[in-house]
Amino acid sequence: MLDYKNRIMEIHVQLGISDNYASQHGLVLQWEETHLVDIGEDIFQRPQQLSEQASARWQVMKSQAKKDGVLLGVVSAFRSVDAQTKIIQKKLDQGQALTKILKINAAPGYSEHHTGCALDITTPGCAALSESFESTEAFDWLRENAREYSFLLSYPRKNSFGIAYEPWHWAYHEC
Repeated sequence: MLDYKNRIMEIHVQLGISDNYASQHGLVLQWEETHLVDIGEDIFQRPQQLSEQASARWQVMKSQAKKDGVLLGVVSAFRSVDAQTKIIQKKLDQGQALTKILKINAAPGYSEHHTGCALDITTPGCAALSESFESTEAFDWLRENAREYSFLLSYPRKNSFGIAYEPWHWAYHEC
């Protein structure tokens, strides 16, 4: 546990993320899941994984949505601390401001994707990771039904975390 926290602190120093990031945004440290199961490929044909519990509920939820005529696709699922670090470093290397990046991407150690319980979801005909997802039947279906499967919208409009609105980001909350 201490090793993990120290690792996260070192990464934050390397990226220039302030010591008070978590308290400033009301985020809690997210543990990196190590027991993952395959859930198939995302919309880009990349293999994706979730925790065993989240995977089981995702499969049931996705199946029910399909029975209701709604197709749900995965943009991304589990993301390691290292992968999150690379995403942020790449954006920094491109000249993006850290404050802007951290409104879109949680700092390494604080992303729900580390837990293996979060999914970025899309549907056919909708651009991945787009606010336009909120105008789809898939989003309406999720708003009406996802709670039944213990999935919640993590970053609604004007959320207290300072993360941009992400209608596509849903997390299983029984992990």
